[in-house]
Amino acid sequence: MCMALLPEWDMFGQGVAAGIVGLVVLLIDVIVWRRLEGKEPIKVSGKTVVSVIVGVLGALLFGVGMCLSMVLDKMILGIVIGFVGIFILLMLIPITKGIRD
Repeated sequence: MCMALLPEWDMFGQGVAAGIVGLVVLLIDVIVWRRLEGKEPIKVSGKTVVSVIVGVLGALLFGVGMCLSMVLDKMILGIVIGFVGIFILLMLIPITKGIRD
């Protein structure tokens, strides 16, 4: 992310390419790991899609908050956005596990 977001480095294209390669490697890793463990492929359901969207949104907001705080010197705004990202990531627990009495 820093490669793509820091204008001083002038490496936006390389940063995006490295991020895409990283995502592809992680997806291949999940597929290979599940096969080696003898597990069935991940079933795509509404709950899975919502979990992925919430996780990506929370991680992006958390990262934006860190960038605002550390790189752009907008400390208060970065902290607020970072806490929103943390809260969204914490929402993954009841989404995936459910709320039990």
